[in-house]
Parts: sequence; structure tokens; C-alpha cells
Amino acid sequence: MTATVLDGRALAATMSAEIAADVARFREAHGYEPGIAVVQVEGDDASSWYVRQIRRSFTKAGMRCAVHELAPTTTAEELADLLRSLNADPRTNGIIVQMPLPAAIPQSLVTDLLDPGKDVDGIHPLNAGRLMQGDAEAFAPATPAGGMEILKRYGIDLRGKHAVMVGRSNIVGRPMAMLMLHQHATVTICHSRTPDLGAVTRQGDILVAAVGRAKIVTGEMIKPGAVVVDFGVNVEGDALIGDVDTEAAMEVAGYVTPVPGGTGPMTNVMLMANTLRAAQNQAGQRPL
Repeated sequence: MTATVLDGRALAATMSAEIAADVARFREAHGYEPGIAVVQVEGDDASSWYVRQIRRSFTKAGMRCAVHELAPTTTAEELADLLRSLNADPRTNGIIVQMPLPAAIPQSLVTDLLDPGKDVDGIHPLNAGRLMQGDAEAFAPATPAGGMEILKRYGIDLRGKHAVMVGRSNIVGRPMAMLMLHQHATVTICHSRTPDLGAVTRQGDILVAAVGRAKIVTGEMIKPGAVVVDFGVNVEGDALIGDVDTEAAMEVAGYVTPVPGGTGPMTNVMLMANTLRAAQNQAGQRPL
């Protein structure tokens, strides 16, 4: 068996073109482009790389992207003032705050002050709670939302399937589990204290990995014919490697997202989609 590749890069290109057309219609109707504000701490190379990707994607789609860099010495009150200003700015439709923050600033400051209507990466407790309740208008974190969009666009129906989620972070594992549950899958969440992980993962018709450990999911841990969604991004030398042993998975699974080129390219696309939706909400086109 050779699995079908779930090509996130090609899908991202298709969706980016769709979003660009919607942005053009929004601009014609309202006279301005939807825009995002990205807040990051200076000097974090991984964060800077991601922000460059965001800026490139948004610019290509005709959307605005303003980057606000924080010095490592930034105080909690300075960040709070910036967030209040962005919340009040009518041309800032979406806001994301890149982690890590300066050591003296608690992450709770962001979730406490961020306007839920501009929280396009779904970290505010209101959006997280609405996602838990199955509210389709809630902003879901962009990374798991991208994984779900891949499954949708490839026609993979989750109804009645057993989905196994390996990972329980607030930004990928838990929201992905909720999103799959809302599509009527039976969901099992695994984590570092799950005994005999392979015995659980082999039950999954849908197997999702998001733990940040290279090749933690081997071919022997995959149910034949399963759909494998890999959110892992691990750097080994000059290579990006997923949480799944992709080569082994291709010989067992029915569908596999590759790394790179699978779920990664979809994250920015879903961030653009959420920002456009936020702009539409704020312009009165859609209900909050």
C-alpha cells in the first residue's frame, strides 16, 4: 500500500486565491483591506521566521499586516497599553501575540486583554469556551483549523470514525480533539502518561500527532488504511521532520500529511480566513 498524500501546500495555494478574491470584494464594499497586527518579542529567530511567513501570505492576498516588535525588557503595562490600542483601532481586524513573551509578562495578560472579536488564533477563553460548545462562529486556533480544512477538502468524513489525538496542548491537541468531536468522531486523547501508546493509536481510523517529538509515531503504531495528520515540526540538521515517521506511514496508512508541505502551509491560510471573517463581523456583514 502507498498512502495518498494530503497536499497542504497545493490546498493552501488554492485557498489563498479564494481568500484574495474575497478580500478584493471586501475592499470594494468597504474601502479598506482587512488587516492583522502581529506582536512579537525581538530576537526570537523562530518567531521572526513565522512572522515573515505571515506578512508574505497576507501581502500576497491583498491584506494588511502590521508587526509590532517588543524589546525583551518590555513591561506588562507596556504590552497592555499596546493591546488596548490595537483593540480600539478600527483598521486592526485581527491580533495575534507570538510566544514566548518577555519573562516578566504572564501569558494570562494577553488572554485577559485581547478583544475576543479580534482573537483570530482562538486563544481567548471566550473563543475556547465557544469552541468547546460547538459554536461555529468561534475562532478556532489556525493550526488545527487548517488540519480540519485538509480533511474537509479531501472529502474525508469523520462521522462515526475513531479519531486518536496524540497531544493535549491548548493550541493544537485540545482544540483539534474538539473540532473532530463536533464532526461526530469518537475521540481519544493521548499524552505523555498514556500507557502503551501504540495500542491506542492502532485503534485510530484518524490518527493525529502534535507532541513535538520527531517520529514518535512509527509505522507499527498506525492502523492499516488510517488517515494520518501530522502537526509536528522538528528540526534535525537542515531537515524538518514530523512527529510521524512519514516514510513508514506511507506504507501502512491510507492518507498522510507530509512534513514539510502538509499541515504547515495551512496555518497561515486559516489565519487569513479568520482575519477576513473578523473584518466582516466588525463591518456588520456577519454576526459575532
